[in-house]
Amino acid sequence: RALSPRPAVAVRCQEGRLAVTVRRDLFGTGRPVRAAELSLGTASCPPLSPNAAQAFVTFVAALHECGSTLQVTPDSLIYRTTLFYKPTHFGNPLIVRATPAEVPIECHYPRRSNVSSGAVQPTWAPFRSTVAAEERLQFSLRLMDDEWSRERLSNGFQLGDSLRFQADVTSGGHVPLRLFVDQCVATATPNRSSSPRYAFIDLGGCLVDSRAEDTGSAFVSPRPRPESLRFLVDAFKFAGDARNLLYISCHLRVTLAAEAPNSRNKACSFSKASGLWAPLEGTAAICSCCDTGSCPSP
Repeated sequence: RALSPRPAVAVRCQEGRLAVTVRRDLFGTGRPVRAAELSLGTASCPPLSPNAAQAFVTFVAALHECGSTLQVTPDSLIYRTTLFYKPTHFGNPLIVRATPAEVPIECHYPRRSNVSSGAVQPTWAPFRSTVAAEERLQFSLRLMDDEWSRERLSNGFQLGDSLRFQADVTSGGHVPLRLFVDQCVATATPNRSSSPRYAFIDLGGCLVDSRAEDTGSAFVSPRPRPESLRFLVDAFKFAGDARNLLYISCHLRVTLAAEAPNSRNKACSFSKASGLWAPLEGTAAICSCCDTGSCPSP
């Protein structure tokens, strides 16, 4: 039998939830399934109140509901759940007229950058299709006023001033996330690979500018919240550059808030009082690689 060109199962991965739409004629046989025979996830979440006259059944659930699981990869947060079809037997218990089905569903959210994406509508193959889509996390990096209360209106500084940076990620309905700044680079042109070039945060979260004798640069403790990070950098300019203009680009990344900080996920400043690197969170050992330059790649 030729399958309908309209997808039998469609998913929309949104900022904090997913919506799954299931065609009642699930197998393209002309025999609709009952809404009560469909459920989402191992928690068997039911669909929205169905209308028998509609050709579709809809499920809406938060990303962490209905028994969904989360996988963290170097590049993505992947939420997985399953659509279950469990037919009810009527009449003669010895006769089976329908086969149960399971449709895996995935939502992918990138950890490292903003992307524009939409739901992927698969070609329906009963029992074995995977529906996947991507949404985006909203990252921001702002210069703040002296009280950290609002974004600074002016981007002009005098030498001797402190630049107050605040990095944030909007995590929506995800499980709690923790934000890190792996690297920040200052250049005299918009090209972050141009010369002169100064990486004042490097090695996956070492604020190397704090090691200079004449600076008060540091990560600010405590964080306002796990998905926000503040740091101070003393104003500077490139020697011999009459333009007095800096372009700053930073690499922001998130991990699960429940994951303990380590040598890959850290925010380390150099304490001139102790002469040692100090972490914003975790033990001092996670910052030891800031001196050796042997920090593992995030």
